[in-house]
Amino acid sequence: MPTELTLPIVIAAAAVDSINPCVFGVLIFLIAYMTKIFKSPRRILIGGLVYSLAVYLTYLALGFGIIQLTISIGISNFFYWLAASVAILAGLLELKDFFWYGKGFSLQLIPGGAKRIKLYTSQIEKVEKKHPALSMAIAAFLGVFVVFVELPCTGAPYFAILALLAKGTYATAVPYLLLYNLVFVFPLLVMSGLVYSGVSSEALESWRKRHRALLRGVIGVFLLALGIYMIYSIRATF
Repeated sequence: MPTELTLPIVIAAAAVDSINPCVFGVLIFLIAYMTKIFKSPRRILIGGLVYSLAVYLTYLALGFGIIQLTISIGISNFFYWLAASVAILAGLLELKDFFWYGKGFSLQLIPGGAKRIKLYTSQIEKVEKKHPALSMAIAAFLGVFVVFVELPCTGAPYFAILALLAKGTYATAVPYLLLYNLVFVFPLLVMSGLVYSGVSSEALESWRKRHRALLRGVIGVFLLALGIYMIYSIRATF
């Protein structure tokens, strides 16, 4: 276990990562579309759970791959400094959106990502009419696709934790990655459950828009603190 990393940091980073408005926005859009197509609350719930599972597995595989790469080719120190710098820069951008939301450059989906998500989501309706089971496969594919288009928006906390874990061994990283990603997808599971219980996607989207600046402010403060902590910790070992 690397000395720079503690269980509370892993949980806190995952929780902060999970409340990103980008994450909420994509899932709410998907749920709204599934509500229109599926009608059945049960199928909407299953679709949300399938999507969340795909996000979990993809994010997990990405983390394992990055850690294995950095350890095997010996660039963990470079990756550490890079992740710390990205955390600080991303933190400043998130704080900017707390005070001036949407003004200037902001962390968001990769260019064209939103259009692709809408395009792939529209395929669910076509498939649902002919092969209902395959519509869940599209929901799973969307979970995989969304992880990568969301990375500019959500990647900073994850990369920071991966950099901390890469200072240790691959074996010690496994349980922390499993936990991180479980915490990360937990709000997605909660939102799917809320829709199943009768909460509308419109109500969820209204909540997201009212609180998105605050959420970005919380993320920004945490990322700044985490980046500074990472730099202080490694400099203290010199």
